[in-house]
Amino acid sequence: MEQKIIIGTRGSELALWQAYFVKEMLSSQGVDAELKIIKTQGDKIQHLSFDKMEGKGFFTKEIESALLAKEVDLAIHSFKDLETNDPEGLEVVCMPQRTVPNDLLIMQKSFAGTQPKDLPKGFVIGTSSARRKNQWLALHPESEIKDLRGNVPTRIQKLREGQYDGIILAAAGVKRLEIDLSEFEVVNLQDFNFVPAPAQGALGIQIRTADTQLRSVLQPCHDEQNWIAVELERSLLNWVNGGCHIPLGVHVATKNGKYSMDLSFATAESEPRELLSLESDSIEFLRTKGREFIDQCRSKS
Repeated sequence: MEQKIIIGTRGSELALWQAYFVKEMLSSQGVDAELKIIKTQGDKIQHLSFDKMEGKGFFTKEIESALLAKEVDLAIHSFKDLETNDPEGLEVVCMPQRTVPNDLLIMQKSFAGTQPKDLPKGFVIGTSSARRKNQWLALHPESEIKDLRGNVPTRIQKLREGQYDGIILAAAGVKRLEIDLSEFEVVNLQDFNFVPAPAQGALGIQIRTADTQLRSVLQPCHDEQNWIAVELERSLLNWVNGGCHIPLGVHVATKNGKYSMDLSFATAESEPRELLSLESDSIEFLRTKGREFIDQCRSKS
């Protein structure tokens, strides 16, 4: 492509890391690109947890509008922030290799060596995610949950200042920003049946559907195997039709030549969650069983 591509991105450190990653990826395909920073509703409203904010697409709608208006040519998103149905005229056409999907519990050093279930009553945990709140209460029902907003470094700074005993973050952001957590006690929550958000750790590159030339340029950078797994995760989110308001965790991976699926679901953040773990060589079998499981959980409430 001869023309310079304009990449629409949020301005947080993690969003900029993602944007520069894609810029370098395009450069390897002989395509020059520049960044355009766009503020989203999620960036502007920092005093409310996501379950108290109106609508969906808190971190994506303004960028998608700029893409439709041809103010930018390409948008790079944390895939888990995207709604499951693209706006008309837009399409996610490329997903680079997925990084670690799990959540981390990051605690003050005074809790070193303590398992989540053994933390003291009133342990103050920071998160604004309905999914994380729901799954954390299954591990430690006597915790005090306080909302936590801001970009990744800001959230860690709030922990450093002692506003929380611990916080929950996606490992992907910590890894991509190469943040040193040695001053804290860090626990991989996936070891405690803590199921990530659909598409966590994945990036989605969105373009205008009609832009076939850019689609062709991006195709060599696409990770088809992980795309299949993420598509299943997002299809179950679509089945729930609740966005970040519904406590759904789902992770699909390839294991020993088969697909494995872990699913955590509750009808509300304060309701008990239920867990499903399955293996199959058929994505469609897992999709069907996942939908049946969600429907069964709903019918009990």
